[in-house]
Amino acid sequence: MGRFFQILAIFLLPVVIVGGVYVLGLTIPVPHLGRDYVISLVLPEAGQPVDLPTIYGPPDNSRPLVVIDAGHGGKDPGTVSGDRYEKDVVLELALALKDRLIEEGGIRVALTREDDTFLVLQERPEIARRLNADLFISLHADSAGDSESAYGASVYTLSREASSEAAARFANRENNADLLNGVVVKNQSDPVNDILVELSQRRVQETSREFGELIEREGKGKHRFHSQTQRSAALAVLRAPDVPAVLFEVGFLTNPDDAARLSSDEGREEFAGFLARAIRVFFARQSVG
Repeated sequence: MGRFFQILAIFLLPVVIVGGVYVLGLTIPVPHLGRDYVISLVLPEAGQPVDLPTIYGPPDNSRPLVVIDAGHGGKDPGTVSGDRYEKDVVLELALALKDRLIEEGGIRVALTREDDTFLVLQERPEIARRLNADLFISLHADSAGDSESAYGASVYTLSREASSEAAARFANRENNADLLNGVVVKNQSDPVNDILVELSQRRVQETSREFGELIEREGKGKHRFHSQTQRSAALAVLRAPDVPAVLFEVGFLTNPDDAARLSSDEGREEFAGFLARAIRVFFARQSVG
């Protein structure tokens, strides 16, 4: 019996030591072939939320919350045109929109990323869901390959069937962004999951379309829009059940005029201005609806 406890202690001792190190946040020097290796365990501060962004604006949970998602990031540059990367252009637009909303007051704002961080598609709407957001906006910049003639912004909402062949191609490209960057997202095309998402989304799809139309209305005369502005597709980034969501293609980065406008201080300010107005009108309608 004593031998049994000796063997048990041999197997349990390493577990107890590692567990104690984890709890205490200590480092252990490990000599090996004349070298010292250090095991470091960094523990989050107690009570701090994990993997959720900062919420800016009034410290009042009754105020509406919009989550702004700058598409792509990190090792995923998105569209590349000359020296312009989609991930950088849309991040600057997202930050400009956040600043405008905070300056005007009354609305809480969170960004899925505020730097060159890589997020997989499912993380983005999940952030909106976990924050209990009232609106989710994903910003992207389109590409027309080698063609410079295509121009203008378009707004996508979620649907099971794409509104056009172009919308279907776009959805396929965006939904494969994770795979192209070496990250495999499980169950992304699971038919059962698709049906469950569609059922949960039905009651917010109409609200999402209304917001998309507000973007076009408020931006008319201030921003260039594509002839087919309102589109729909089965976009993974919009699958946040119970959160109205749109993907806003702000223009074509492959079009010199669009790219120059979107990358300029004046263009960003104008963009932030009309989109902030669309958000405020949307929330005002929701409050009386």
